[in-house]
Amino acid sequence: MVRYSAAKWKGLLPLYLFIVPGLVLVILFNYIPMLGLQMAFRDYSFSEGIWGSTWVGLRNFNEFTASTDFWRALGNTFLLTGLRLACIFPTTILFALLINEIRAKSFKRLVQSMSYLPHFISWIVVVGFLDAFLSLDGGGANSLLRSLGFEAIPFMGSESWFRPIFLLSSMWKEIGWGTILYLAAISSINPVIYEAAVIDGAGRFAQMRYITIPSILPIIFIVFILTIPSLLSVGIDQIYAMINPANIGVAEVIDTYVLRLGIGQAQYSMTTAIGLVMSLMTTILLILSNMISKRIGGEGIW
Repeated sequence: MVRYSAAKWKGLLPLYLFIVPGLVLVILFNYIPMLGLQMAFRDYSFSEGIWGSTWVGLRNFNEFTASTDFWRALGNTFLLTGLRLACIFPTTILFALLINEIRAKSFKRLVQSMSYLPHFISWIVVVGFLDAFLSLDGGGANSLLRSLGFEAIPFMGSESWFRPIFLLSSMWKEIGWGTILYLAAISSINPVIYEAAVIDGAGRFAQMRYITIPSILPIIFIVFILTIPSLLSVGIDQIYAMINPANIGVAEVIDTYVLRLGIGQAQYSMTTAIGLVMSLMTTILLILSNMISKRIGGEGIW
């Protein structure tokens, strides 16, 4: 067991003091607000406050689980996040591998910079561009369709087009940013391994298959573990900007459903109950994904 003298503790004390602001922030904004979770078991009212509101037990949970709107929102959430995970997660890895294969350093930096930039654009701005381009009257896409003899399509107000637009816009905005971790892992691979593979006659594809991909598998598993819990959160900033009365049947997710109940209808107790259940489900997904990752690849976050 390592023993620290008083002098060593005195020398380390300034370093430990750096942790104090972070601990204070975590306690203030993560732990103290958990006292408000009891709203899920009360009939909350402004006049009575959290502690004075009537205790109703599991009534709020029974009410939202009996709602067809909740199950529709939950189904849309799983479907959209599942599609995003299935399409964007492997595409990001493939894109990182392709960027790594670019030999011209100046062109490689240009590709990386251009692919990173969309991440910093607000979803409100992105959806604004989509509305303008896909507009039924005057939009570039429908103007092209009319010039080719086809009928105009209400892209942003169509249930059948909502999911493709959601996936393509998500991929365009985030695929470049998602390659950062993979490119960092690739850059840490010893170049001597590649040189030995070239001497043995391995081509570019063989090097990618037998050296690059196995070397970044630990990062892939860790990113996968951290991505799985997001199956219950699509991202309200994107969905809220895209949702409208015409596509609400396929566009409403848990985040927008909670927003509509909480802000629009002031049902704070029910939205707290939904948030509590979603948090528990997210924790379960995180634990399961970590277990699966350790069984398959031997890598986990704990």
